[in-house]
Amino acid sequence: MKIKAIIFDMDGVLIEAKDWHYQALNRALKLFGYQISRYDHLTTYDGLPTSKKLEMLSLESGLPKELHKFINEMKQIYTMEIVYSECKPRFVHEYALSRLKAKGFKLAVASNSIRNTVEVMMEKSSLVHYFDQIVSASDVVKPKPDPEIYLTSIEKLGLMPKECLIVEDNENGIKAARASGAYVLVVKDIHEVNLSNIEAQINQIESLV
Repeated sequence: MKIKAIIFDMDGVLIEAKDWHYQALNRALKLFGYQISRYDHLTTYDGLPTSKKLEMLSLESGLPKELHKFINEMKQIYTMEIVYSECKPRFVHEYALSRLKAKGFKLAVASNSIRNTVEVMMEKSSLVHYFDQIVSASDVVKPKPDPEIYLTSIEKLGLMPKECLIVEDNENGIKAARASGAYVLVVKDIHEVNLSNIEAQINQIESLV
């Protein structure tokens, strides 16, 4: 079976935003004397939506649940401040997506970020016009590591899981991608998301089928 679509995670895959989310959330948490350590961020919280991170902090550190809404709102404001100053086009990604699009692949983004964040980042990075669809945390009930976000994306593309390649970078996202039944390309960072790596993975998959 041929690969017909590539679905990309966003943070750490198309946009170097992992640190932005970490900085923005800690800035909001510090208003109330809380913070997430760099170690905990990398080993436990990376790739989870903000609402889930706040639930975990309430359980582990006693963060009052009444503060969740305000902290989440402040985190989004701080994230946008960083996005507007730091988020810029990258030739390697534009080139990869334009070539894949020209070859007839369907392209999608499936991110644990809220829809507004995804749309702004895709626009600021000049990638939005390459995508057939965007699925965000706002569009599903269960975020990654649950596969719902990828299953939703695959269904909206009108394809079967084995016709899709998902590009992911963190543990929670990789779990979600694998559980969806699609093929997965695991990358360490945004620099590994390039045309040659994606095409090599597709060729490898199709040679085995």
